[in-house]
Amino acid sequence: MGILQCPSSCCNNYSTSKHHEDHQQQSHHSNSNNTLLHSESSTSSSLSSQPSLPSVPSLTTSQQLQQKQELVTAINGHSAIFSLALHGKFLYTGSSNSEIRRCRKDTFAPDHPNVLVATTNSAVKSITVFGDKLFTAHQDHKIRVWKIQEQEQEQEQPYKCIATLPTFNDRFWKLFSSKNYVQVRRHKKRTWVHHVDTVSAVTVSVDGTLLYSASWDRTFKIWRTSDFKCLESVNAHEDAINALVVSRAGVAYTGSADKKIKIWKKVENSKKHQLVGTLEKHKSAVNALALSGDGLVLYSGACDRSILVWEKEAEEEEGGEGNVKMVVVGALRGHTKAILCLVAVADLVVSGSADNSVRVWRRGINVKVSEKSCYSCLAVLEGHRRPVKCLAVAAESANNGGGGDDENSGGGGGSSYLVYSGSLDCDIRVWRIRVPLF
Repeated sequence: MGILQCPSSCCNNYSTSKHHEDHQQQSHHSNSNNTLLHSESSTSSSLSSQPSLPSVPSLTTSQQLQQKQELVTAINGHSAIFSLALHGKFLYTGSSNSEIRRCRKDTFAPDHPNVLVATTNSAVKSITVFGDKLFTAHQDHKIRVWKIQEQEQEQEQPYKCIATLPTFNDRFWKLFSSKNYVQVRRHKKRTWVHHVDTVSAVTVSVDGTLLYSASWDRTFKIWRTSDFKCLESVNAHEDAINALVVSRAGVAYTGSADKKIKIWKKVENSKKHQLVGTLEKHKSAVNALALSGDGLVLYSGACDRSILVWEKEAEEEEGGEGNVKMVVVGALRGHTKAILCLVAVADLVVSGSADNSVRVWRRGINVKVSEKSCYSCLAVLEGHRRPVKCLAVAAESANNGGGGDDENSGGGGGSSYLVYSGSLDCDIRVWRIRVPLF
């Protein structure tokens, strides 16, 4: 295992969508870890003669930064790791064997407990946390809500599941009117509050009042967190939705196996989300999305091996009505297989791939080209034996050996971050990245 500097040239291998592999596995309702790991790698293909998205210019520079980085520890997750979430002092993990675990995000002793806090009967595809509630998305088409226990003893009590979505009340009151039913198969209907395929992503609005969920059933839904009522279901795409992010202003972005990214928001005098933009540069399934903190830059990762960078046009920055216009400004290249996960923190973008590696990119300004954004690949983090399925990033505090207490700290001549990567090899790896000041 090692940590390599980013090579200057791009590689040309290609990997197909993990959605289609997982979807075949899900249709057989198998929770076997061995079967899952086999299916994740059984249907890859190659376009080795073609560069990724040749019509989109690269944003990466040839600059090589000599920042410090290290592998801090590796945590065994007992099964393929599908999801990670940071909240407070803890890192939460969701896995293919239906377990939800947590460990201290800043304690790296080998014997520190990776505590089982909840278990279900279905693989955990996505995790998000708000306040004292943990929301999990599952392969069995359900969303579960857990009450977080604050104790830290070795023998912790399991978290209590306080709701399964859709709730009984939601299901019951939708039964009696035909207008509440939608066609899900040729001879089958369900009420619109149900997801009818794997729930691939969940996220919470900035104020915590709304929960958003996306599914391979091609819809995304909005739930009220006070009583877990389903408020809206949007038929969003022509194929499975693999990724969902929501800005602080409430604009939702969905990425799909239909190769499209769609933008949704509530316009004035409308109670429903309306389609206000469609982004169509990717040539294969979109697997991952990430937003910058100010919501002005969107990153998308797909099976074409490129990370596209989309920027909001200046006249739309104030959140006007109507279309949200975003334009692609370039691509980040270097991964040799499908991009599976993305995280954006401060001026960093971190990507995980089916090529088993993690890359750390830094956004800067190219003053020679009208202050156009440019990106440097700070590092390639290697060591996983299987595809990297999920990521989390945290600014490291000074008393843990980091460069400062927040993202903008300049302690030690720069900032220090912890990058957490979860893989189908069943390991969670924790990396320390020290980013120097420009």
